Amino acid sequence: MTIEELKNLIRNGEKIDVEFKKSENDLNKDVYASVCAFNNRNGGHLFLGVADGTKEIEGVNPDRIDKMIKDFTTSVNNANKMNPPMYLIPEVYDIDGKKIIYIWIPEGTQLRRLNGRILDRTYEGDIDITDNAELVYKMYARKQSTFFVNRVYPNLGLDFLDFDVIRKARKMAISRVDNHAWADMNEEEILRSSGLILTDPDTGREGITLAAILLFGKDNTIMSVLPQYKTDAIYRVKHVDRYDDREVIITNLIDSYRKLMDFGKKHLNDVFVLDGDQSISARDKILREIISNILAHRDYSNAYTAQFVIEKDRIYTKNSNLPHGHGELQLNKFEPFPKNPPLSKVFREIGYADELGSGMRNTNKYTKLYSGGTPVFVEGNIFEIIIPMNGVVELQVGPGKTGRETNKENSKENSKENSKENSKEIADRIVYILMERPEVSVKELAKALNVSVGKVRYCIETMKQSGIIEHSGSTKKGKWIVHR
Repeated sequence: MTIEELKNLIRNGEKIDVEFKKSENDLNKDVYASVCAFNNRNGGHLFLGVADGTKEIEGVNPDRIDKMIKDFTTSVNNANKMNPPMYLIPEVYDIDGKKIIYIWIPEGTQLRRLNGRILDRTYEGDIDITDNAELVYKMYARKQSTFFVNRVYPNLGLDFLDFDVIRKARKMAISRVDNHAWADMNEEEILRSSGLILTDPDTGREGITLAAILLFGKDNTIMSVLPQYKTDAIYRVKHVDRYDDREVIITNLIDSYRKLMDFGKKHLNDVFVLDGDQSISARDKILREIISNILAHRDYSNAYTAQFVIEKDRIYTKNSNLPHGHGELQLNKFEPFPKNPPLSKVFREIGYADELGSGMRNTNKYTKLYSGGTPVFVEGNIFEIIIPMNGVVELQVGPGKTGRETNKENSKENSKENSKENSKEIADRIVYILMERPEVSVKELAKALNVSVGKVRYCIETMKQSGIIEHSGSTKKGKWIVHR
């Protein structure tokens, strides 16, 4: 910036992208409000040593310049004050024998907060919009084209992705929706239709996005572009000072979801409850919502390790987050905001998630059915979900032996009457699985339920005779239809 350009900015006075602060000996208290507001809007020019009313260049005390610059850079790099932190370079200029400090604040690619508050810039100055949901939503909408997961990698070809995973996702989508658009698409067309191949605005070159790599990338590809990426699954009931079981998951999001689901199913009892007139697995419903949240809504620009933890009296998840507010979320006041739309879109297509905002409602509903408790959602730089268990986990025997195995052992000691009840429970679980996976085979059902193939066939035949289920199509390629 030349001296003449600085003088022209000063002569034109304060406006939406220009702000003056007197700051003769120390920084004005509202300096950081302007920095935050400029960054959240379109960027701006900040002058220290210029009177805001008269546009007069009064200058800053030369003996205080070094301390003022040090205080400024320290504060904007302090995550407890400015979040996310910023790296700005103040410049000192001599204009007409007086020293001023000039700071250019660029437009941010993500929303920033000052002391937990959201500020925006208007022609009237810096305004706090934290409690205005509509204005906050509009701010996020302005920045939605800059989602971190839309980062383009022009030098990485399609061979850096695992086509088997893409084909698996296509199969899942087709099994859920008749005549799904993906049915007639090849792998590249699926990627393009999902916004996973974009043009890099800086170079004009086309390439796969970070979202594509996270969803379908080979493991070594994921680690090459995002080395901090991993999800830590922990079971901590007996050895509370450490853990009883642990799995560190470093793979694509499609397989990560399944691994986390399997981990949760291994350590949590399967309590079947009635949802209307249908028997459903409340456990699986809860796991689906909280696992899809930590995978699809995580801030992947942050190195914080996502956590999925099962303890004696609760389940909780933690993941890095670009917050829209701070504190506990209230279901009746909650307004959803898109965080990683490309990831959420694919998750919806394959049945890992539903429409935006449904996760919190569903988690609340099924937690009450499962344990009788109320889940807690805490918005912040780290997003937390806490599911109270009230002893549900205690019924498990720990790693290496699932609740299903425990039930199977106990059933050997039960009477014939209890055996019939056990058959009904298995039948209910079969119905639930058939609704989720209509193409599942008898062998797969037996494996999932940890019972014999004969037992599954018996239950299926009983339900077919009762008109509860039927099978349509061939044995290998047909689908199950549930009538309740």
